[in-house]
Amino acid sequence: MTVSDRWLLPDGVEDILPPLAGRIESLRRDVMDTCQRWGYQLVIPPLIEYLESLFTGTGHDLELQTFKLTDQLTGRMMGVRADMTPQAARIDAHTLGQDGITRLCYAGHVLHTRPRHMLTGRTPIQAGCELFGSGSEAADMEVISLMLETLRVAGLTRLHLDLAHVSIYESLVSDAGFDRDTEAAVFDAMARKSVPELDRLLGECVPGSAGFRLRQLARVSGGVESLADAREILSGASGAIDAALDQLARVADMLNRDFPEVSLGFDFCELRGYNYHTGLVFAAYVPGHGDAVAKGGRYDAIGSDFGRARPATGFSLDIRALVSLGERPFRKAGAIWAPADNDARLEGVISGLRMTETVIRALPDDRETDPSERGCDRQLVNRDGQWVVETIA
Repeated sequence: MTVSDRWLLPDGVEDILPPLAGRIESLRRDVMDTCQRWGYQLVIPPLIEYLESLFTGTGHDLELQTFKLTDQLTGRMMGVRADMTPQAARIDAHTLGQDGITRLCYAGHVLHTRPRHMLTGRTPIQAGCELFGSGSEAADMEVISLMLETLRVAGLTRLHLDLAHVSIYESLVSDAGFDRDTEAAVFDAMARKSVPELDRLLGECVPGSAGFRLRQLARVSGGVESLADAREILSGASGAIDAALDQLARVADMLNRDFPEVSLGFDFCELRGYNYHTGLVFAAYVPGHGDAVAKGGRYDAIGSDFGRARPATGFSLDIRALVSLGERPFRKAGAIWAPADNDARLEGVISGLRMTETVIRALPDDRETDPSERGCDRQLVNRDGQWVVETIA
């Protein structure tokens, strides 16, 4: 490696410098404060865990996104977390073991083997909330409401929320009886919303069959009217599908009542997290940005793999992405410049000011420094033996 290469960072990895670092940290604190005001307790999971713990109940997608390494103490394989949701589930099921409702929140870096898409890096700052112990729609509504509140805190005012339900696709695929390869191909085509490819895979289907319903459902998305279209297509399919559609309708009614400013949509090809989600799933979008800014859903099965089955729902978001998208006002308060003076009284004044203010103490090398270049808008000046704060002209 040449000297000129030693400062290079891997693709998708970046330093976060001032003032962006301050904006990100300010939002992280406000998001966590918001979650804690709703009763969610902060946890800080470890950066690395054994693979068995990180992948429990999450499916193959997360495994592909996880960097793996060998533990030099035990020889076991470990992974650098790519998602903090399984860690929160482990903490609830095994570490805390509380009865009743448990609400947890978290924020920290995760590491991905590759960016999720062209506009993201490999080191997102993930924040989120998880609610354990309730399978009720009230719990789902609380999590969605809190997600929308955190996006409001981030300065996102124009939001669109997509709703979907895993049971619909799950029931249709089960009824269709596909072989393993066909099921994988159908899943991939549905997830990519490739209707022509899905038509080719399913071929001629008998009206009313599961394959026919899948082909029709892939063409349905949009607002409230799409829910009525889905009901017509899925009429008589199964009780589980009817229950899922009824739940989507009830949740949509509650969201229209509580968040009339948020536009709602239904996406029946939404299969993100299908491997571990078990019910209602949701994703928030902003105009002009193709990727979801926050997403979540119900995942009642993960806790059982940790030895304690618990209903669970939650959401996560990327703090770094929100800062770049939001219109959140951020103004760092100007600092106070203190001269390189050995006056003992100055030390006391600086100590007192630092209880509430940022004070930058000049060093001997700072004699030619312009305090404003260091972010200072005031300075300490000795007036008749008293150190006073004055505005820098």
